[in-house]
Amino acid sequence: MPADVIPYEDLGAVNAQYRAALDAAAKEVLDSGWYILGKQVPAFETAFANYCGVQHCIGVGNGMDALILALEALQLPAGSEVLVPSNTYIASILAIVRAGLKPVLVEPDAATYNINPALLEQHISTNTKAILVVHLYGKCADMDAIHAIAKAHRLYVLEDAAQAHGALYKNVKAGNLSDIAAFSFYPSKNLGAIGDAGAVCTNHEVLDNRVRLLRNYGSRKKYHNELPGTNSRLDELQAAFLLAKLPGLDALVAHKRMLASMYNELLSDAVQKPEVHPDYFDAYHIYPIRVAKRNELRQYLLEQGIGTEIHYPIAPVQQAAMKDILQGQQTPIAVAIHDSILSLPISYCHTPEQIERVANAVNSFLKS
Repeated sequence: MPADVIPYEDLGAVNAQYRAALDAAAKEVLDSGWYILGKQVPAFETAFANYCGVQHCIGVGNGMDALILALEALQLPAGSEVLVPSNTYIASILAIVRAGLKPVLVEPDAATYNINPALLEQHISTNTKAILVVHLYGKCADMDAIHAIAKAHRLYVLEDAAQAHGALYKNVKAGNLSDIAAFSFYPSKNLGAIGDAGAVCTNHEVLDNRVRLLRNYGSRKKYHNELPGTNSRLDELQAAFLLAKLPGLDALVAHKRMLASMYNELLSDAVQKPEVHPDYFDAYHIYPIRVAKRNELRQYLLEQGIGTEIHYPIAPVQQAAMKDILQGQQTPIAVAIHDSILSLPISYCHTPEQIERVANAVNSFLKS
């Protein structure tokens, strides 16, 4: 890759700092001869539970499985409605469907991109049983307002914390802000595996026990199946890799927050920048901006050797897969966000000098 090119992400560069620890972790697992639910999975579960400040963590195969198993552990009646933000990644909605439940879209706050608590009650029916909040882009949702509504209507609250490793709301970590939370460790996350991996976090022993059963064929004792479960166990190798990388998570988040503060200062006010508020400690999995000529800006940056991404180009309600599932639901705010949002480089591999160059390029486009 040419030296003057700024990639959106370079996972090889991000993981280079962990190479010795990752090699040692792989050797330890290979030498152990125990590759499924051995020593590494419970070790990581304990470490990540401690990091999030929760009592229980259950390692599973991936982030979507984490969402499905968290929903299934609640044992909601089939077809129950689950409120979910209209601009989330489609996995949040697919998990609701796969759990035999009905997704009901709620528009986001256009400033934070998270589910708007002021709009929740108008979507609540007698069939509503839960709210699935998504801490999108690494910013926690407005949990006090959400919990007040959930309590009034006796609803469960779940977190999709797939993008929120290290984020806090009023000094409480993501993953410890609800009845049960789901994490993804997809390689590009702030805490990324070297492949697919996920986890469920909760403070409720009953939910912990159910998820542990569900992830392993509904069994806690070999050949004795208590529930109709599935096979979604965190891999021993991935657990070892995550355990090796977890001590560096706070430093990674601090680096991304430093880069984000540079963007906030340098970028023109002609673009919408992420909202900053003292109650929220944002982890900046993604640094999103909104701009009217998004596609033109993206092409201009590409010509300057700057990579970007769009999270996400198509709103869930517009996806072909959702045509029948979300039939009749209108989400103009989500559509407007998806049509104008652009993710700028913000990775552990990026330098302040590169972020200054990106910001200058964005401003130069806007002036022209």
